[in-house]
Amino acid sequence: MATEQEIEAVVGRVKVARRRADAVRLVEIMREATGVEPEIWPGNIIGFGSYHYRYESGREGDTVKVGFAPRASALTLYGLIRRYGYGSDEIENRDLLERLGTYTTGKGCLYIKYLDDVDTEALKDLIRAGYEAD
Repeated sequence: MATEQEIEAVVGRVKVARRRADAVRLVEIMREATGVEPEIWPGNIIGFGSYHYRYESGREGDTVKVGFAPRASALTLYGLIRRYGYGSDEIENRDLLERLGTYTTGKGCLYIKYLDDVDTEALKDLIRAGYEAD
């Protein structure tokens, strides 16, 4: 579990005041949605829960169940975008994404410029779904 000072240090590095305030809000939203306390992961990722993965190749490791990194251009959220099978373009929980509002996606990340651009309840539902996924 991260201390409040560690969270504040990660969030405090964000130069854009509005994004920094959003990061503070997002910590609380993720706490509420997951019921767990955050941890700091490499890359200044604020994570909630963890899971162990193992690929068919034998590569394995541990990563966050859900989390985010407050970056200069957007909040980068992890664990919320899951695809139906390797290489698939079909994303699980598309209905929640349709409710979410303004966002972009990467390979496995969800990018939100500002929290005011999204439906907070849809975001909480996405966080819960990501956290509860196997």
